[in-house]
Amino acid sequence: MKVKNIMLISAIVATTLMGCNNNGERSQTKVFVDDVKVSLADGGRIDLSKLQWIREPARYEVKDNTIIVTTGPHTDLWQRTYYHFQNDNAPVLQMKTREKYFSFVVKTDFSQSHRRFDQCGIVMYLDSENWLKGSVEYENEKIQHLGSVVTNKGYSDWATTAIPADVKSMWYRFSRRGDDYCIECSTNGVDYSQMRICHMYAAADEIQFGIYACSPEESSFTAIFSNMKITECAWKAHDGQQPD
Repeated sequence: MKVKNIMLISAIVATTLMGCNNNGERSQTKVFVDDVKVSLADGGRIDLSKLQWIREPARYEVKDNTIIVTTGPHTDLWQRTYYHFQNDNAPVLQMKTREKYFSFVVKTDFSQSHRRFDQCGIVMYLDSENWLKGSVEYENEKIQHLGSVVTNKGYSDWATTAIPADVKSMWYRFSRRGDDYCIECSTNGVDYSQMRICHMYAAADEIQFGIYACSPEESSFTAIFSNMKITECAWKAHDGQQPD
C-alpha cells in the first residue's frame, strides 16, 4: 500500500471505540478526524461537504467546489476594544486540525458588497473571545479596507489599509507554524503579501479555521468562495536574526 493511502486511511478512519459504562451498556467514542491531514493526503483537495457551520448564514449553496454565502443584516465579529460592544453572530464555516504546519488558500469574490462594513474572508474561530479574521470591508464608492482582526482573551484589534473600491476579489493564505499564524493576501493567487503575523494563546493544539461573511449594518450581499485548498506550510521558517 502506498504511503499516501496509509496517511489517508489513518486520518479519515471513522470507526468507533467500544466500551461499557457503569450500567454495562456499550458506549461509543468517535476517533478524531483531522481535516488537514485528510486534505494533504488527497493532494490538497478539501471535501466541502465535511465542513461545519458555526451559525448558518441567511442562505448558502455549495456546488462545483464553490461556496456561495448570502449574509443577513446585523451580523458581525468584534469584541470590546474601542467600540465597547460585543458582536458574535457572523456565519462561520470551518474545518478542524491538530496539524502544526500547513497553509490554507481561498479566493473570495465580494463584487456584490455595497453597504458599509460588508465583508468576507478567512477566519480561525476558536470561541467567542479567541479568533482571527482577514477580509476586505466595504466603506464607500471610493475605498475599502483590506485588514485583519486578532482577538485574544476577549479583546479585538484591527489593522487596515485602504484599497480602491473597484477591487472585487481577493485571495487569502492562512498559515500555521506551531502556535503562531500568518495571514497573507493576493490579487492574482500567485504573489502574496503579508498582512499579519500573530500569536494565539488559545490555539496551541486543536484549531478550527475556514471562511466567513457578514453584514454588520442593515445590509445583505452574496459572497463567493472558491479555489479552496490545503498545502504544505508556505510560511517558511525565519532565516534572519537568531533568537537569544
